[in-house]
Amino acid sequence: MRIAIALLAGLLSLGVQAAPADFVSFERSLWPEKLDSPALFDVASRAEILSFARVLQESEMLDEQALAERLGLRRVNLPVIRALRARMWQRLWTNYQQAQQSCEQDASFCYPLESMADLRTKSATFAAEVGKFYATWIEPSHQFHTRYLDELLRKAAVFPQTSSEVEKLSARERNGDELNDRMFLLSFVGGPGPVGGNTDGLADYLRRQKLDGIFFVLGNRLQQRRDSGALAGLYAGQCVGIQGWEYRSHAQWQGWQDSLRRSQARVQADLPEQYVPLFRPPYGQRRGDGEAFMASQRLRVSLWDIDAQDDGPLTAEASAQRVMTLMLLWRKGVIQFRDHLPKAQPALEWLLQHTAQSGIGWEGCREYGLGE
Repeated sequence: MRIAIALLAGLLSLGVQAAPADFVSFERSLWPEKLDSPALFDVASRAEILSFARVLQESEMLDEQALAERLGLRRVNLPVIRALRARMWQRLWTNYQQAQQSCEQDASFCYPLESMADLRTKSATFAAEVGKFYATWIEPSHQFHTRYLDELLRKAAVFPQTSSEVEKLSARERNGDELNDRMFLLSFVGGPGPVGGNTDGLADYLRRQKLDGIFFVLGNRLQQRRDSGALAGLYAGQCVGIQGWEYRSHAQWQGWQDSLRRSQARVQADLPEQYVPLFRPPYGQRRGDGEAFMASQRLRVSLWDIDAQDDGPLTAEASAQRVMTLMLLWRKGVIQFRDHLPKAQPALEWLLQHTAQSGIGWEGCREYGLGE
């Protein structure tokens, strides 16, 4: 709800009206195989790539008015939408080539595609060729990717007046493109929660699993934990970035610089060993003219490309299944959970259990947080 309100506020200056926030997942049991080997991860990945390519191509057939109506907007920023589509096509083609490397082990969804044009052609017709084994997956996958694509296009349609994670504002920003194939980074936002609550449990769970992630903290909540005397050891073995002093858009906030200074100083003073110089903007909203200040603070914006949507009506398992589907589609990226809310840990537990033998890897938080 907070995301929807912030997005609507940003759109008022454009004279547009956004549709309500859309929380969408995919029931993984409709896929007939477990991801219990790297080759089977690739099979499912090829399928999701083709399915998303199909809906991406369908969206290109809409004229500007039809697209605006579909997205629930009065008008759309077509240049940004076209740029986003072009980047996604390139990513899909690269990902499909990566996923084809195991075709000798399992040839499902393997086609002799030699170019992006071939991918476009095949994505339009592949669904009729998959046979009975995958038949129950085809239409639900198409529906999921249609709604997921609308999420992305809706954000692109109002960019840059309302900035978001779908587009970088500078080359210094990071969004997961830097990672290698099959590598994912865990990130958490909105915390820390109250003493003994969800943040504590999640951080302890990660340590027991010998995993780490970047916790993007709010300065005022970190101050409350510090004042209660319950901060020591909370983020042991983890990394800590900043999300500002409070959870509000830093795009229109006159005090955005002070927000970053205060929260950065708080983390550096209290958690110097865990601190990494990254800022995760609430709602993905930040200023287009803020790069010089960010550089002066030795901070970089850290975006995400896989949102668990664990702050809405999705169950923890549905949130995890959404994440898994997007991991198959994008094959690398930064996953965002909300550590102060109760769904994050059970969602992560489900995700780890169902990808344990899939051949994916988890990026170290310090390597990512301190990397160039």
